[in-house]
Amino acid sequence: MRKTAIALLAFALVAAIALPLTAAETAKGSWTGWITDSHCGAKGANAKHTKECVEKCAHEGGKVVFFNEGDQKIYGIDKQDEAVKHVGHQVKVTGSVDGENIKVDSIEMAAK
Repeated sequence: MRKTAIALLAFALVAAIALPLTAAETAKGSWTGWITDSHCGAKGANAKHTKECVEKCAHEGGKVVFFNEGDQKIYGIDKQDEAVKHVGHQVKVTGSVDGENIKVDSIEMAAK
């Protein structure tokens, strides 16, 4: 009985610590950067990058991604079709980041 109680207490303690850590991994917010593709990466994070290049790379197995200027990282994004419309423009992406991916709520041109 005592071993069971200790095991349950240990499990509860681990769960109490793990839940806030899991919640911290998923954070809502907005980020400014560029829509690019996984092949070009940060090199494609500029006004010269074209929609045709991104579509070609995506057709060849690449993904449409977001380059965040704040932390200089590439993030996978959902809403690939919407994102392609913004290639070549600095954008503001709003949504939830989870690890290396963003669940997009909206993509709009960034304020100048």
